[in-house]
Amino acid sequence: MQSVTRGATEASAGVAFPTRRATLGRRPAPADAMVLTGAVLNSDTGHTRRRMLGAGLAALTLGGCGVLDDDPQPPSTPDPLQPLADEALALAAAYDRTAASLPALATRLTPLAQDHRAHAAELAQVTGRTPAASISAPASAAAAGGSATDPATAVAALRAAEQTAAKNAVTACATTTAERAGLVGSIAACRATHVEALR
Repeated sequence: MQSVTRGATEASAGVAFPTRRATLGRRPAPADAMVLTGAVLNSDTGHTRRRMLGAGLAALTLGGCGVLDDDPQPPSTPDPLQPLADEALALAAAYDRTAASLPALATRLTPLAQDHRAHAAELAQVTGRTPAASISAPASAAAAGGSATDPATAVAALRAAEQTAAKNAVTACATTTAERAGLVGSIAACRATHVEALR
């Protein structure tokens, strides 16, 4: 520690400190008090003021960067091709139900169901999401997989579902990005082929 004295007098040279006027029985006090300089420590923790200010500044900086932010991320927007993938799985399930209830149609319907599963897999790769046909199966596909006992009625219901699905694919193709248009266009063409195959 370093001591600093104010005033022009020196105690070491034998010169007395100037004093203030004595007042009623008090001892005279030196005119200038000694000032000590050095690091200021917090008596409780032993941290310096500079260290505490630096830590506070670092906390403010990190808070501004979002490192200490506990707010959840906003939900991501659904991919516009997700309904197309869900519809593909719903159509595949409708074909499977019809083939199970009418085994005579199984050889005709199984390849069409496989096409829809392949479409769903390709769309899942593009969107990065797994299709959820059980959540959002289109009404036309669900109706197509009903319990029809007449093969002609069952095929007509599947054909109507394919027509709706083909229109949905054409609409999706017109609104999607150029990178995805090729895939969606081929799905629309395949669905149109299915409509003709079910005549």
